[in-house]
Amino acid sequence: MPDTGGSIVWFRQDLRLADNPALLAAFRHGRPIIPVFIWAPDEEGQWPPGSASRWWLHQSLAQLDGSLRQHSSRLIIRRGPTLETIRALLDQTGSTAVFWNRRYEPAVIERDSRVKAALQKDGRVVESFNGSLLFEPWTVQTQQGQPYQVFTPFWRACFAKPEPAPPENAPSRIANPRRWPASLKLAELGLEPAIDWAAGLRASWRPGEVGASEQLKRFLEEALGDYPTGRNRPDRMGTSRLSPHLHFGEISVRQLWSALCGQRHDQGITQPAEAIRVCGSELGWREFAHHLLFHFQQTPQEPLRKEFAHFPCQPDHDNLHAWQRGRTGYPIVDAGMRELWHTGWMHNRVRMIVASFLVKDLLIPWQEGATWFWGTLVDADLANNTLGWQWTAGCGADAAPYFRIFNPVTQGEKFDPHGDYVRHWIPELNKLPSEWVHKPWEAPARLLADAGIELGSTYPLPIVDHREARSRALEALQRIKK
Repeated sequence: MPDTGGSIVWFRQDLRLADNPALLAAFRHGRPIIPVFIWAPDEEGQWPPGSASRWWLHQSLAQLDGSLRQHSSRLIIRRGPTLETIRALLDQTGSTAVFWNRRYEPAVIERDSRVKAALQKDGRVVESFNGSLLFEPWTVQTQQGQPYQVFTPFWRACFAKPEPAPPENAPSRIANPRRWPASLKLAELGLEPAIDWAAGLRASWRPGEVGASEQLKRFLEEALGDYPTGRNRPDRMGTSRLSPHLHFGEISVRQLWSALCGQRHDQGITQPAEAIRVCGSELGWREFAHHLLFHFQQTPQEPLRKEFAHFPCQPDHDNLHAWQRGRTGYPIVDAGMRELWHTGWMHNRVRMIVASFLVKDLLIPWQEGATWFWGTLVDADLANNTLGWQWTAGCGADAAPYFRIFNPVTQGEKFDPHGDYVRHWIPELNKLPSEWVHKPWEAPARLLADAGIELGSTYPLPIVDHREARSRALEALQRIKK
């Protein structure tokens, strides 16, 4: 006979045991707990997880199952549809309650609302929690009761609210059912690639809750102090590299926020106040991205600023392909795109450079870039991806001024001054002196020959002239501004 009164904890993008509100609620419920993951990509709307995200998800689920087994529990894996799957599990286990942490993507909100209403109609206890944000989107409003569209007043309003609650430890024990329901093997979900292209991802990352904790420790000890300047240097490990861990919920934003606040005084550590403030504001941008997605659900496909729907794009398959493969002839752009292809990640400063190049130098729709990032980033997050692309394109909330067009040469010279980042990802340019590494087409022929570079053969010539492209983009942007 099945157990009676157990609780299902539905894991989604909260693949951790510590500071997991849904898991802690089930623990306090005092009944057997059945941890469940349901693979239902068709219910994600137009944005099911991309290839790099699926690779990470496989690793993270394996780590979560290992952590649960250390608590004498386990992860039950099923394939959707979600409502029917949860109902079957409730019947098979005799459970009476379902707990989960909320998500904020439009298609997922619709699905979760439908699931919750149906289960409550069945007489089940259903509770959802905030497990991924400091402030939920509907709790921060202007004085007129409207959503914010500019970051600074939004973040100021967040600071006027009560301090986020401190993170909680993992449950001390997880009560198990007498019999476990059947589970798929993780490999049966087919998340990993059939042809193994993930060697670079494996070498670059350690998915899972333990990996997230190690990454946070490295950041606090090695990079936080220099964060205000170091975060803009792709040639250094100056950022937290926590974005995929945060996206998959292997660490909570409350844990990171608490760690930052603790750097002011804990254990005798003293970090510059400016470093803590700047790092905290980056978490604020993450909050703002979810705020915008929740209130403006059309933005993953459509510009928030409607006039930009008339931007005169010039889609070009060959130029798009060159950008995707890191063959534009602009080294900082190509280095970023190759880093993305190899590691599933790209430095944030370089993300802005490559996005500006696609949209403004090549006049290719920002949606093409957002789609490519979605499939190749291990931290692909609909809210952050949408905000980043609309910001760079100038068509979103708090967007970059329309006349801001990143110069890939001067950006490279400023933020990769010795060319170390470019040389790492573009070994064809290894022997070129730093003076020319960001503009090899201007290098003297003798230096190119000495470095073994034949432009147009071993490394491409620029596919556009930036000066001409900038003028063309400004003319187009000014037309839609009128």
